[in-house]
Amino acid sequence: MSWLSSLKSVFSPAQEVKEDDIQTVLQNYVLPNSSNALKDRISQVNVEGRVLQLTINTYPEEKDYLQQIHDDLADALEKCGIQELNLHIIQQKHAAHGEAGHSCSSKPKAENSNLPPVMDASPKAEVDPNNPPIQKAAPQQRDVAAHPRIQNVILVSSGKGGVGKSTTTVNLALALQKLGLKVGVLDADIYGPSIPTMLGNSGRTPLIENENFVPIDAYGMAVLSIGHLIGAHNTPVAWRGPKATGALMQLFNQTLWPDLDVLVIDMPPGTGDIQLTLAQRIPVTGAVIVTTPQNVALMDATKGIELFNKVNIPVLGVIENMSTHICSNCGHEEQIFGTGGGDQLSEQYEIPLLGRLPLNVQIRENADNGKPSVVAQDEAADSYMNIAQAVMVQMDKLPKRQRDDKRIF
Repeated sequence: MSWLSSLKSVFSPAQEVKEDDIQTVLQNYVLPNSSNALKDRISQVNVEGRVLQLTINTYPEEKDYLQQIHDDLADALEKCGIQELNLHIIQQKHAAHGEAGHSCSSKPKAENSNLPPVMDASPKAEVDPNNPPIQKAAPQQRDVAAHPRIQNVILVSSGKGGVGKSTTTVNLALALQKLGLKVGVLDADIYGPSIPTMLGNSGRTPLIENENFVPIDAYGMAVLSIGHLIGAHNTPVAWRGPKATGALMQLFNQTLWPDLDVLVIDMPPGTGDIQLTLAQRIPVTGAVIVTTPQNVALMDATKGIELFNKVNIPVLGVIENMSTHICSNCGHEEQIFGTGGGDQLSEQYEIPLLGRLPLNVQIRENADNGKPSVVAQDEAADSYMNIAQAVMVQMDKLPKRQRDDKRIF
C-alpha cells in the first residue's frame, strides 16, 4: 500500500445516503420465519440526514421477531449510508386477508406493490409515545475488547481548550516512561493536533507496513497524530464529525503499536462525537481531567467528568494546571486564575487531586521547542513525575481488562 493511497483512505469522504439502494433493501426484505414481504407492511419511510425513520404494520404473533427485523435492516441499510434506523411499529389486531402472520403458507402481495417514497423528513417525524422506535443499544465500555498489544489506555481530557491538556499529556507520558513503563501517545485532537510540535517531530510522516501505520519514535515512545499526516502545520482539518471519528479509529486500529503498558491519548476539548465514539469503541482504563482554577474551566471540566461517569469510564483524578505564578523578577507568588479549583472538583466527585502545576514560562518554552519539561528537566519536571506516580497508584486499583489476542481490526 503506497503512502498516497493510505493518505487517501484517511481523507476519504463519509459515505453518502443512497436512496435507490434503500428502496432495494426494503423491496427485497422478507419477514423472518415467513414468506411475507416487508414492502407490504411499510406505511412511511423518512430520511433525516443519515437517520432512517421506518413505520411498519405488524401483528401480535410477530412481536418476538421485531428486534431481529430491526437488526437485519440496520445492517443492510448501513451499506446504503444509513447510520441509525428508527423502526416504528403499528400493531394490527388481525392479519390482512391473505396474510396470516408468520404462516409459511401465506401468500405475499403482488410483486408490483409500491413502496412509499424515501423522503427527507424535515422537520423530524413525530414519535408515537405509545410505540417508541426500536433502536440497537449503543456499545458499552465493558463490552469493548482490550487491544492485544496495549495493556492500559489513559485519556487526558479537559472539556475546555487552552488549559494545558496537550502539554500535560506529553509530560505525563514521558514521566510514566521514566517510571519504567512502555508508553505510547495517540493524538486524538483531530482539529488541533499539537503533539508533533511538543515532541519535536513535526513534519515527519509515518511509514506504511502491510497497510498499517508505523508509529513515529519520540524519546523512545511510539507516537502518532493526524498532524503527522496532513503535511504543513497550517493545513486545517475541516471535517464533519463522522469523518473525524473515522480518522481517529483508523489511527488507533491501523497502527502497528508495539507492546505497551500504557497508551496516553490526548483528547480534543468538549464532549462531542470523538469522545462518544472513543467511549464506545476503544477500551479505556481511565481518564485524567486537566483544569485551571478558573470558574469557566471548572464548569467545562465538570461536564467532562459527568460524560465519563455516564459512559462508565473511571476518572483517575484531576490535575490543576496554572495553579500559581511566581514572578521571575521579584519572586512574588500570585494566583492569577483563582484558587481551590482542583480541590473543589476532587471533593465534589470524590476523585484524587493528582497534583498542581505552576504557570511557568519554562513549561511553555520547552514544549514549543519540542523538549517537554520531563526531558528538559526544568523546574516543573518533579511535579510531572509526582503526578505520574499518583496516576500509577490509581491505575493499580482498577481491575485489569482481559486482552483479546484474537482481535481482528
